[in-house]
Amino acid sequence: MSNKINISSKEQILIIYIVLAVITLAVYWQINQYDFVFDDVQYVTNNYHVKSGITLRGLHWAFTNTTSNLWHPLTWLSLMLDYQFFGLNAGGFHMNNLILHMLSTLMLFWLFNRMTGAVWKSAFVAAFFALHPLHVESIAWITERKDVLSAFFWMLTLCLYVYYTEKTVIERYILVLFSFVLALLSKPIGVILPVIMILLDYWPLKRFQSQRDKIVLWQLKEKAPFFILSVVFGVVAIYLMRFSKEIYLPLSSRLANAPVAFIIYMEKTFWPHDMAAFYPFPDNIPAGKIIGATFLIIIVSAIIIVLAKRLPYLFTGWLWYAVVILPIIGIIQNGYYAMADRYHYLPSIGIAVMLAWGVPSLIKRGNIRKKILLPAGMIILMVLAFLTWRQNSYWKNNIELWKHALMVTDNNYVAHNNLGVALIAENKITEAIGHYTEAIKLKNSYYFAYNNRGNAYAGIGKYQHAIADYDKAINLNSNYIQAYYNRGYSYNKINQYERAIEDYNKVIFMKQDYADAYNNRGNAYAKIGEYQRAISDYNKAINLNPYDMQAYFNRIKVYFACGDNITGCRDARKACESGNCEILESAKERGLCH
Repeated sequence: MSNKINISSKEQILIIYIVLAVITLAVYWQINQYDFVFDDVQYVTNNYHVKSGITLRGLHWAFTNTTSNLWHPLTWLSLMLDYQFFGLNAGGFHMNNLILHMLSTLMLFWLFNRMTGAVWKSAFVAAFFALHPLHVESIAWITERKDVLSAFFWMLTLCLYVYYTEKTVIERYILVLFSFVLALLSKPIGVILPVIMILLDYWPLKRFQSQRDKIVLWQLKEKAPFFILSVVFGVVAIYLMRFSKEIYLPLSSRLANAPVAFIIYMEKTFWPHDMAAFYPFPDNIPAGKIIGATFLIIIVSAIIIVLAKRLPYLFTGWLWYAVVILPIIGIIQNGYYAMADRYHYLPSIGIAVMLAWGVPSLIKRGNIRKKILLPAGMIILMVLAFLTWRQNSYWKNNIELWKHALMVTDNNYVAHNNLGVALIAENKITEAIGHYTEAIKLKNSYYFAYNNRGNAYAGIGKYQHAIADYDKAINLNSNYIQAYYNRGYSYNKINQYERAIEDYNKVIFMKQDYADAYNNRGNAYAKIGEYQRAISDYNKAINLNPYDMQAYFNRIKVYFACGDNITGCRDARKACESGNCEILESAKERGLCH
């Protein structure tokens, strides 16, 4: 009697789905206890549009806003939806990032298993994607909702595309097109999807073989709507990125960095080490490094092209990696970093495909292949899972994140600056000023550090020191809105109200929907007795942000100050109905309200 357990292919596939889901959740589960970090302030905690939840006003903002020089309305809507359910509980946001990542992993397995029937190879590709430590940034950072959301629609689009290729009817085609649009609305990287479809047509779908006589015409006819949409969304993305001038990087420097970054991403794929939330752009890159990286890319590409007919999976995998990483390699500037872990997220699938199908082809004997590959694959994935679990821990909070970045990188002025911001939140102002000063020493043109050091000085009442730092930030970047805003605040504090109003005028000229600037300018007007102008500014602030209670209370005070007790009492009663009766009680004590 045999003790061998017989598992059907369907049961085997179901087990793989379950294992992929469980291990992905287990490795990342700790993030549900983590805080908002880094740009999450801009994206969630201080974003009153997101904190308003799903509304018609919010819907309009999501489709017209270009924060961070990106247009991703679906990402904004998903964050708004999260806020409606979780408020400012960061764990809920983190868990939705994780769920999207897990679903993308399961769809990736379905995709390659459906196309190839190679269950275990497809499982390796999915697990490699799920567990690689370079992907922690995309999942553990709430701001990167755009990464995991776009990946979800990437996978859905490709799954629907494979479904369409099995029966090329218009209904299935429309589903693919609709999912593609959702991917584009999540993040501009979706523009590459039509190229990936063509790669899959080549291998593993092998659709080229049935269309040999009319390949170009067939592809143009089938992919034209996708490419048209890609061009439109791509032009919008490039147009917005031209406003990203935080620190201008010459085109020659970006071109020099691109091949080096390309190879470093590959190196970190196989040896994930020294991973940081920010990699400073080098002041200079040795010519030998640039030439070596370029030469290596050309040699590998040439070998893979030569072997394309015999080993088509290497061709598809290599081009998947190269084509997807090309638009985010830094040639088109959208920041001042040399590379970013999050940019490895989707390109890594190409490398996983090359490993899953390429390595077995090197071992000719089937029995040896079975004995070696399964345990080797399991060991690799276990190591990746451990490294990912450990990398997750650095994203616990801002202090852990930026201390780690300083440990694994050199001359990281951004990490010093951001650690300073984190220390300010802990009221460690002296220590924060030290890090801002270190950031300025490393990069004296880094105006963010001057602005933040100014904020630290303002926080301890050293307003003249603060104004000097804001002056320096503005000299370095005359369009830096936040420095004008902060300088205006400091002028308000030292009773230089006319100068404060001048700065707020500049802020409002550059950003007409800046509610806090209207509120603060209103305060300055109120101090010099310009009550009608103050009320007008408070009205504007409240109109822009109906949840701005501070502007609301400031307006009530001005109504009383200018003798309009009737309107002031009316607003004070409304405030009391909302739960804040302090102003109304005070007015009653003074005999202003009855």
